[in-house]
Amino acid sequence: MSLAGSRYGAFTPARIVAADHDLGGRNIIVTGGASGIGLETARALAGAGADVMLAVRDRAAGERAAVAINESIGADRVVAGTLDLASLSSVAAFVDAWGERPLDVLINNAGVMACPLDYTSDDLEMQIGVNHFGHFLLSLGLARALMNAAEEDRAARVVALSSIGHRRSPIHFDDIHYRQRPYDKWEAYGQSKTANALFAVGFDARFAEHGVNANAVMPGGIMTPLQRHLTQDEMSALGWIDAEGKVREGFKTPEQGASTSVWAAVADELEGEGGLYLEDCSVALPWTPEKPHQGVMDHAQDPEAADRLWTISEQTVGASL
Repeated sequence: MSLAGSRYGAFTPARIVAADHDLGGRNIIVTGGASGIGLETARALAGAGADVMLAVRDRAAGERAAVAINESIGADRVVAGTLDLASLSSVAAFVDAWGERPLDVLINNAGVMACPLDYTSDDLEMQIGVNHFGHFLLSLGLARALMNAAEEDRAARVVALSSIGHRRSPIHFDDIHYRQRPYDKWEAYGQSKTANALFAVGFDARFAEHGVNANAVMPGGIMTPLQRHLTQDEMSALGWIDAEGKVREGFKTPEQGASTSVWAAVADELEGEGGLYLEDCSVALPWTPEKPHQGVMDHAQDPEAADRLWTISEQTVGASL
């Protein structure tokens, strides 16, 4: 099978992608797994036999989601853990609680989109603070657990959720956190999604030789709680919904949106492959103006930018290899 694609498509449900895999005995963490595509990602993986932890800010919501998933699959394989990605101390506490227990897959799914200007408890701009820096510290802290899960014939995996929103902005290295420049919520979102893609490039470059691969994922257009900061008028202006509030054709259901994350986590054809940007259960093609909502731009795959971001990220979170 060509690495460029798979037998699945843009609208394949996540449970179908996972169905041919026996994930018994594998440990998986899904951040933001209490709702949206995170919940459906966890459901599909647990349904295939994996033990899944939902790493969530709202522990009660996470526990409700875990119960619902366990009931739907008829097994007790999902639990919840507390993780606030807007607090580096919370991330560190989560990492300490996990310890060095083998971790087969880490899915960095949680995120915030197009929020008003705000800062994390560590004074980082909220979107890149949560979407990138919180996940960076989490991934680095769990690197030993991931390496402990790697086997001679099977690498552990990190899945970083990016977005076609990365086309809105590269990393503004001279003012990442909007200390001087005017804040634009969509530019800030785009910068954070570029950071997610560059993180996969940087992480894979450093950990592939230790048996851990990382890839970025574009899940597609899906209506989830990610849109909580947008009004109906804004979503209508973007063309996401019509005047009656109906979602436009081409959007995916949350379960369909979870399929590429699941594919990145389990696909045999991705064994040993990393630093890629995936969409619709395949490796993305280069972005073109003719298809503005698909593909990946060069600035999100640039190894020099990935290295520069890695260095800044280590300095920002106070952790290094």
